[in-house]
Amino acid sequence: MPHAMSLDAALPASGEHGPYAAPIPGFRLRTLVGMRWFATAGQVIVIALVAFGLGYRLPLLPLVVVVALGVWANLYTLFTHQPGRPMTRSAIIGHLAFDTVQISAVLFLTGGIQNPFVVWLVMPAMLAAASLERRWAASVLGLVVLCLTVLALVHYPLPWSTEGGLQMPGIYDLGVWLAMVLAVGFTAAYAHGVATEQAKLAAALAATQAAVAREEQLSALDGLAAAAAHELGTPLGTIQVVAREMERELKGELREDAALLISQTQRCQAILQRLSAAGQAGDAVHAVMSLDALLREAAKPFLGGGPTGAGPQVRVSMDPHASGPMPQRLRRVPEAIYGLRNVIENAAKFARSDVLIEASWDERFLSVRVSDDGPGFPPDVLARLGEPYPRERARTPHRDRGGKAGQRTGQ
Repeated sequence: MPHAMSLDAALPASGEHGPYAAPIPGFRLRTLVGMRWFATAGQVIVIALVAFGLGYRLPLLPLVVVVALGVWANLYTLFTHQPGRPMTRSAIIGHLAFDTVQISAVLFLTGGIQNPFVVWLVMPAMLAAASLERRWAASVLGLVVLCLTVLALVHYPLPWSTEGGLQMPGIYDLGVWLAMVLAVGFTAAYAHGVATEQAKLAAALAATQAAVAREEQLSALDGLAAAAAHELGTPLGTIQVVAREMERELKGELREDAALLISQTQRCQAILQRLSAAGQAGDAVHAVMSLDALLREAAKPFLGGGPTGAGPQVRVSMDPHASGPMPQRLRRVPEAIYGLRNVIENAAKFARSDVLIEASWDERFLSVRVSDDGPGFPPDVLARLGEPYPRERARTPHRDRGGKAGQRTGQ
């Protein structure tokens, strides 16, 4: 009967240089081209609406030149960049810097920081934070802030029905500048955090897949040993028959050599029989296992206090009130074993002295519960569990056995 496994525990948080640290994934050309076409189309629509729909005066010739530069940059990128070739860091910075300057030029001609479409400058900052390392993304963010500062100090008047356009007080420009700088900073920080977490998850998945591949190779070795024993048995038997005939016909030292050849072939046959039996037994062990064996295999590195013997006591317990006998033929899934081992490692890392692995089951489901006597998450952190990428630390973080600060739930 099939069983479903549920794992009730929290995985430990990984820092920037933690076990799953990985570089942020590269920028895709399709994303760059699509965003630039979107920005160019928006610029054309807004300029046409303001100039011809509302009848406001705009410096149309400079605006057409600036927008045409954006179109040219996109066409040049499409025709010169090889499909499927990843973009280099310098190319990403160059393209985002061009987009920042091009958008700033349009804003400079249409009211500067007073133009409500100044929020377009958030786009290159967000893309830089999501696709570049922190120090390189900071260069693009610095350019965005510089352009915002210039647009706040020098710009064409905001198009309006009055002669000379609309003039806003300086305090208003300062407020918009401050709001935009904060928006750029917060948006970039969040985009960088999301991209970093995605990279860590991808690295963890790759590590798990590599472990599973090694496990499958080890399982395949058992079948290979059995197949080799079966294939080599026939020629060894033939050699033994011929050697016996030679032993009967020969005399002296040659007869002793034939007897030695027979004994060695018998030894080879015995070795192959053991390999065949080990291969068949290994296949059975790797195919199915009992619930108790599965849990103990997952907890094996931490039983007896772990490799150093200084860790907490890890115990495996079966629910005596579970309905029906304990499952004895569970399919051995390496992914489930490694996933459960990660949960047990987290519990052992933050436990004071005891980790309990409890299993219960019924006719449909199998549930595994890992609990420890660690301090758990503080109440303010528990209230935020489930939110994407919570990064705040508790006010009084405890430290694990390696001296690294962290929190975990007591469950």
